[in-house]
Amino acid sequence: MSVQERKQRERAERERLIVATARELAEQQGWDAVTTRRLAERIEYSQPVLYSHFQGKREIIGAVALEGATELATAVRAAASAVEGPRARVSALAHAYLDFAERNPAVYDAIFQLDGGLAFAHEDTPAPLKDAFAALLESLGEVAGEGVHPGLFTEVFWAALHGVATLTRAGRLPPGDVEWRVNLLVDRLAVL
Repeated sequence: MSVQERKQRERAERERLIVATARELAEQQGWDAVTTRRLAERIEYSQPVLYSHFQGKREIIGAVALEGATELATAVRAAASAVEGPRARVSALAHAYLDFAERNPAVYDAIFQLDGGLAFAHEDTPAPLKDAFAALLESLGEVAGEGVHPGLFTEVFWAALHGVATLTRAGRLPPGDVEWRVNLLVDRLAVL
């Protein structure tokens, strides 16, 4: 291995460490606790080393968001592929989405609530964000109904899931009724 290759590998490892540490700190204490000073202390590198990887917190949030989007896409696809039939796939997708949001609140916020400097619904949208949407579209497109654009249907269904996730976490919806909400959402919106 050349010196250049070793340096690139070490740089990639440091970047992964920064992202993992930011994510862990955010999940434990919230995004306000994630500062370059605290990250530098936790990973035992100087702040200039952090800045050599990320210009600031916004870029770190963006990196966590991209990692989280990949995980969300994987979870949704795994859930939908584990069952048979359109209704079961859509229901499994909805539960996987809501479970991800509940288990990873800081990552979910990085993807959908915080400014990580990422473009959504644009030509330059990063691939992990496009793939997360594609993971939803794969199952939801088949239940959009005749004459309904599958992409628009997916956006509306996703918006409803996002609303359930954020309102439940904020304590505005009772957490015990998630199953009822998913059933209502699937039954009312999906053409089965």
